Amino acid sequence: MIIGFVGLNLPEGKMKFKDPRFDALVEKHKPKKLVPHYVELMKGDLSKCDGIIVERESILDLILPDIERCEQRMKKSEDQSEKALLQKSIKFLEEEKLLCDAEFNDEEKKLLLNLNFITMKPVVPVNASIQPEEAVKAVIAKAGIVFFFTAGPPEVHAWPVHKSFNIVECAEKIHSDLARGFIRADIVSFDDYMKVHSFNDAKKQGLAKVVDRDYIINDGDIIEIRFNVS
Repeated sequence: MIIGFVGLNLPEGKMKFKDPRFDALVEKHKPKKLVPHYVELMKGDLSKCDGIIVERESILDLILPDIERCEQRMKKSEDQSEKALLQKSIKFLEEEKLLCDAEFNDEEKKLLLNLNFITMKPVVPVNASIQPEEAVKAVIAKAGIVFFFTAGPPEVHAWPVHKSFNIVECAEKIHSDLARGFIRADIVSFDDYMKVHSFNDAKKQGLAKVVDRDYIINDGDIIEIRFNVS
């Protein structure tokens, strides 16, 4: 995930996302391989960013360019419904509000995202004194990102996905074969997993549940995929 920042003195470059659950799993298994989640903090071209952190006093640096984009688009557009949406967006922006916080239907959101309005990205206004870790956590939450984990002595791996992902989409994140040959998955919540020695122990104690392909992932789920690829 690339996170841009405006009006803040933050370090540029990759930064490990600090998740106490990941650290607890590492402590539990002492794995051979650790794969935490990393974000990249970037100052500059916000169009390349997945989310943005902005100092509260600098919020107009994002809003004014979007107003200009709306006005320029309105001059070119011959679609009356699009013009109405742009006018609605301008009104919202003139109130110094972010487009990501406005109520748009799915079709409107898609159009505004395609037009590359900066404030349609997950934007989090913060105080200048905020710590980088806190700012990153806030953006990830606003972007609707949750984490599931695969864990054991060979490897502990944190997997970021959108909160709407089903278990097959999560399996695809790990490997395409797991999604293609998906049968079922075993799921244990993080809290329950920390009560037992291993995933097998969780199954024996009835703490694991078997789910089908329509299961929507929960933040902190520990998962094992059952699959068969011939």
